Amino acid sequence: MPTRRQLLKLFTRLLIGIGTTAGLGLAGASRLWAETKKRILPKKTDLHSLRNENPMYLDTRNLEIMPLEAFDTMGDKDAPFRAETWRLEVLGTVQTSLSLTYAEILALPSIEREVLMVCPGVFVVHGKWKGFALEALMQRAKPSQKVSKVHFYGRSRFGDRKETFGFDDVQSGRVFLAHGVNDQTLPRKHGYPLRVVAEGHWGSHWAKYLYKLEFI
Repeated sequence: MPTRRQLLKLFTRLLIGIGTTAGLGLAGASRLWAETKKRILPKKTDLHSLRNENPMYLDTRNLEIMPLEAFDTMGDKDAPFRAETWRLEVLGTVQTSLSLTYAEILALPSIEREVLMVCPGVFVVHGKWKGFALEALMQRAKPSQKVSKVHFYGRSRFGDRKETFGFDDVQSGRVFLAHGVNDQTLPRKHGYPLRVVAEGHWGSHWAKYLYKLEFI
């Protein structure tokens, strides 16, 4: 017959198990709640009025694309780039590390998606971004099943810039990499040759001048 101490340990483990399961359920429910709570924006919405709105809760299906010349930008507007030496490195917990040239990046299966960028309190941009889903890289690199997040490294005048996104966002395609916008090559001031596009995330996390990914 179990002792009182053994029963207490068993009860404690049971509570921990219930709490963990509930926590995972709440995380999933939170994301689902965010999706269903989205506010559908009407056509002709004044984008400037959205500069303090969290993009996670905005349904932009009715919005028109802004002309590229109307795009604002934050942070650095230039970074050194030489096509013959630039590489996109794919590292971390992967079976195969990658080092892709700009030409190889352009040859990947492309996607185009209309995504809203909100730089909090400053400006809003709604563009048609062209690039590729990370799935194209994951098929080659084969990240570990234990990967939970991805680091994205870009350049800035102050050195390397790192932004981190959950692996779920990467797998779902909500976070992808763009080399074009509004049917044009990505302008230098907007992150050429490659930048992050992160649907539902603040624009301040859309790293520019990307050169490395790291699966963690």
